[in-house]
Amino acid sequence: MNIDHIRNATAVVEYAGKKFLFDPMLGEKGTMPPFGTGVGLPPAPREDQNNPLVSLPTSIDDIISNIDAVIVTHLHPDHWDEAAKEALPKEIKIFAQNDNDATEIRSAGFKNVDILKENTVFEGIQLIKTKGEHGRGEILQHAGQVCGVIFKHSKEKTLYFTGDTVWYEAVQETIDTHKPEIIVVNAGDNQFLVGGSLIMGKEDLYELYKAAPDAKIIAVHMEAVNHWGLSREELKSFINEKGISSNVSVPDDGESYSF
Repeated sequence: MNIDHIRNATAVVEYAGKKFLFDPMLGEKGTMPPFGTGVGLPPAPREDQNNPLVSLPTSIDDIISNIDAVIVTHLHPDHWDEAAKEALPKEIKIFAQNDNDATEIRSAGFKNVDILKENTVFEGIQLIKTKGEHGRGEILQHAGQVCGVIFKHSKEKTLYFTGDTVWYEAVQETIDTHKPEIIVVNAGDNQFLVGGSLIMGKEDLYELYKAAPDAKIIAVHMEAVNHWGLSREELKSFINEKGISSNVSVPDDGESYSF
């Protein structure tokens, strides 16, 4: 397999001969409002900075070239934005987490939208929807439903994208059940000024490592939107202190991995 980390949670994954686009946020730097300014949302850090905070590392045409399917774990605009809706062919296969998300994606003109389930098979590749919790406590009312995905194929290592989730028992259960050898984890500790972490931070990532000490872990969703809470530099220092840098990678935008 090959994993191209694009930006935030966006990735291009070549797996068992097929090419997947994961959680596409394709907008130009600064073209979306900062998070935390919406009705009912608590304030967020860097409220004066428009999203995305950084540019794409390559062109949209390069990113979407020869994509076989798109996986959208949820519809927050840092995972599915207007630029993605405009750029992607309306006939492309898209997998959504539930009926509500699928309906909204179809309303944008997409004609080939399926619901991701625990037994989805696409071109011989098993795609297993996994559970996630986008925060803890009251903030979940704002964050809404999310999912992750396990990729399985007889000729590939098992791959787990955690999606936007904190560490909790369902993530442990997913690891125990499927024993992923490669894990891509959203680990930027994104949060508003109240309500706590929306996704994993460094201590959550350490729990993930302890649950899967033989896995290769790639930490993403960092420094790309205004409510990020954990920098790459701080996470790298943490994994060095813990002695797990041989297991955990913190890619720059545009960096690739092959397994």
